[in-house]
Amino acid sequence: MQIHNRSEQILRPAQLMYVWFSLLLALLFNFLSPSQWPIMPDWVALILCIWTIRESRLVGMSWAFVLGILMDVADAAVLGQHALAYVLLTFGAAVVSRRVQWFPLTQQGLHVLPLLILVPLVQAIVRSIAGDDFPHWSYFISPFISSLLWMPATILLLLPQLRPHERDETRPI
Repeated sequence: MQIHNRSEQILRPAQLMYVWFSLLLALLFNFLSPSQWPIMPDWVALILCIWTIRESRLVGMSWAFVLGILMDVADAAVLGQHALAYVLLTFGAAVVSRRVQWFPLTQQGLHVLPLLILVPLVQAIVRSIAGDDFPHWSYFISPFISSLLWMPATILLLLPQLRPHERDETRPI
């Protein structure tokens, strides 16, 4: 199944409650996963990037800021490090959203990889400014895992928007 602008498949508009629920679920996954595990992806960054690229009218920098502040409080981190990183991620994703959607899902993960690398890099710089040591290189493995999860996460999030292949005359859409 190819889900991009050139496919024959037309997607329904995303429901606002579904987008909010997926972002809150990603936030809960981040709360549950220990931040000491370098292979765990930043679920909020991944889902935020997907929705910003797909539905930028529903997800913007304000949601990124609020989710970032919640992550800062949950991680007992420097207040604003996640918020700044997520806002920059959302801005970058909004800028490249039109271009990224023209590629197949397998290549979209490579296009958003620099944006996903930006998140831990900004967090590490903010921590360094606050006086903490620069993290070990294993801290930067998470964006590569997130990039590999781009295709299954996008397919999973867009499944409720797919229209059926067969035409049913009793169906309004």
